[in-house]
Amino acid sequence: MGATCAIACFVGVLKLPIVYYTFLRTIVSLGAILFIYGWLRYKNYPLAFIFILVLIFFNPLFPFYLHRKSIWIPLDIIAGLLFLLIGFYRKKEPLEEEKVTEVLPVRKTYSRDRIVSEKEK
Repeated sequence: MGATCAIACFVGVLKLPIVYYTFLRTIVSLGAILFIYGWLRYKNYPLAFIFILVLIFFNPLFPFYLHRKSIWIPLDIIAGLLFLLIGFYRKKEPLEEEKVTEVLPVRKTYSRDRIVSEKEK
């Protein structure tokens, strides 16, 4: 999801119809919500706060209008870099590997089964 949001933000730098920017707001908001949920689950509050800011700027329900394209270009690039870096840097919970111990059968030996050398006699 991070790579998709990053690509959408980088494409948003171009001059495109308003329909794309509505799509961009929707995609980036969904990605931000997923990242916020993930970072809150890992109790990483600073990164969650950063994506809350991204969610506020790219919110499609209550749009935050910056009427100049020259203001949106740096925001698109910064948001794209955030999604790209965090999307690939994000660590998953370490999987607990089951420790499988191989149990070998114990071979019981008896003194009568040993070969006795001449010196031992």
